[in-house]
Parts: sequence; structure tokens; C-alpha cells
Amino acid sequence: MFRKVKKWLGIDGVKIDVDVPEEIFLREKKISGWLIIESKQDSMIQKIRMRLVEKYSRGRGQNRLIDEYELGNILLEGPFYISGETVQKIPFDLPFTPLLSKMDQWESTNILMQGLVKSAKWMRKVSSEYRIEIEADVPGMAVSPLVQKPIDLLI
Repeated sequence: MFRKVKKWLGIDGVKIDVDVPEEIFLREKKISGWLIIESKQDSMIQKIRMRLVEKYSRGRGQNRLIDEYELGNILLEGPFYISGETVQKIPFDLPFTPLLSKMDQWESTNILMQGLVKSAKWMRKVSSEYRIEIEADVPGMAVSPLVQKPIDLLI
């Protein structure tokens, strides 16, 4: 009984982590890595949803604007069976489409504009942060395992 309550609350349920390279380049348009799944008891995952999100912020103070864009997503259909006290690794490839502003396009195509574009971005305090979100559907759990891992995408 106590074990069922712990599983339902996610205490002894499925734990997910993601292993990706430290350097990922936007021009590759794909993130390859491993999902690391473990559980203290036998479990089954029906499906795993993964997505890459860009948090784009610009401006200062009260004029600060923040938008989030989904650059790519995949759905890994299961079922995936995890034995208790074991670690299972699942390889994945997450394709994405980078969003480039006009300033980014000028910066990447014209070498003479790079300095001007970088200083304009600095003046407007433009920045992008990227993260991978992973959510798994596990029957019998009230709260699905959700992992958010920040990553560095290099231009």
C-alpha cells in the first residue's frame, strides 16, 4: 500500500535525466544524446515527449520583453519497460529549426556587419537561452516526470 502511494506521488517512480554534448551548434539543426531512465521498482513508460525551447529576451527594466519559441519536438512511442534498480539508456535525435532574426541573418552572412550587430544586441540587451524539456507518460503516477535541462547552443 505504502509503495503504491509513493509511486503515485512520484517519490519512488521513474526518474529521467538527459545526457547531451557540451557543445551543440545551431547549424547542425539536430541534438543527439541519451535519455537516462531509472526507477526503484518495475515501471512502464507509454511515451516520452521531448522539445527544444528558446527563451528570447530583449529590453531593459519595465520595457523587458520575453518570448518562448518551440524550435523542435519529437515523440518517442513506447512502451518502455524499466526494471527496478536498473538504469536504461535510450538514444535520441531531436531535430530543430533555428529561428534567426534579421540581425542574426545579417551577422551570419556579412562579416562587416558582425561588430555592428553585436553592439546593437548589447545595447538592447538581447539574449537567448535554450532548454530541453522531457515529459514521460507513466501509468499510475499522478504527476508525470518532467525534466528541464538548460543547454548551450553555439552559433
